[in-house]
Amino acid sequence: MTPGPLAGLRILEVGHILAGPFATMHLADLGAEVTKVEPPGGDLSRQVGDAYFASINRGKRSICLDLTTDQGQAHLGELAADAHALLVNLKPSVVRRLGLTYDSLRRYNERIVCVAVTGYGLDAGDDPAFDYVIQAATGVAALTGDPDGPPTLPGYSSVDNSAALTAALGLLAQIVSGRGGQVDVALRDVMLSQLNYRASAYLNDGVEPRRLPFGAHAYYVPAQLFPTAAGHLALFITHDGFWKTFAAEAGVEGFPTMAERAERRDEVLDVVTRALSSDTAKRWEARLRPLGIAAAAVRTLPEALAATPEVIVQAGDFRLVGSPIRIAGYEPAYGPPPELGSLVVDGD
Repeated sequence: MTPGPLAGLRILEVGHILAGPFATMHLADLGAEVTKVEPPGGDLSRQVGDAYFASINRGKRSICLDLTTDQGQAHLGELAADAHALLVNLKPSVVRRLGLTYDSLRRYNERIVCVAVTGYGLDAGDDPAFDYVIQAATGVAALTGDPDGPPTLPGYSSVDNSAALTAALGLLAQIVSGRGGQVDVALRDVMLSQLNYRASAYLNDGVEPRRLPFGAHAYYVPAQLFPTAAGHLALFITHDGFWKTFAAEAGVEGFPTMAERAERRDEVLDVVTRALSSDTAKRWEARLRPLGIAAAAVRTLPEALAATPEVIVQAGDFRLVGSPIRIAGYEPAYGPPPELGSLVVDGD
């Protein structure tokens, strides 16, 4: 089997719950050796449940260190001396107190890359910064939901997941540079960056974002969820050629240009809604996809997994969703999640 693209990379993780562990799991999937440094009681996510822990920690090793003790710090230094990077997600004060910064670890290894995932930045305070709090603080929650209803949160941990991928990117970028150093990733900044075109519209044109019914796109029309004869359909039409094809299939006339559709949004949506009511969401998907129209019936997670069995992998005793990164000639090993402290430090 071809080695993973990150084979030979040795990554330390001092993480808990989601953002840090999810970042390093992606690196492990790509062949890196990830050693999870856990306190004697283990990562807090072990308390959530075995399946939860497995979903963000497969393929790693675990070592127990009490980093509040001299012995734990000595063992950390030994691990850092042989590591390419360390990734941590803890409060800034804890990161510094436990010696998990580049300034603290460079004496063991000048080329180590230290990545800190925090709520507001390594130089900011310790204000609580859980996923939902950051969604509220950055405008994400205010942008989500029906315009006549309350702000809404996505049904998954969008902030932690996004920060994890950003942290993994920052870690690899600094390793590629050939220099050690500190990488700082803040949950707040990650989410603000993901509001890219919304933020640009406000900063440059003074256009404040607003919620639209059925999650409608701010620019493209029609691009939103639509009720059908059975179920809801996501329809996303981005240019006039797609509209022409859709209109012919749906029996809709008029509104040939995007500019006209945007200007007459309500009329367009009324016409499209009436047309789509003539068939079910799944039937519309089957009709439109062969024509090159982006459309999908709204599915539950069980339905989505049943429709894509190829994404499900076996990692020890657990069935999980595999890596979304496909590399020709390489198949991840997908090892099991580690038992707490399964790696023994020399001298213990």
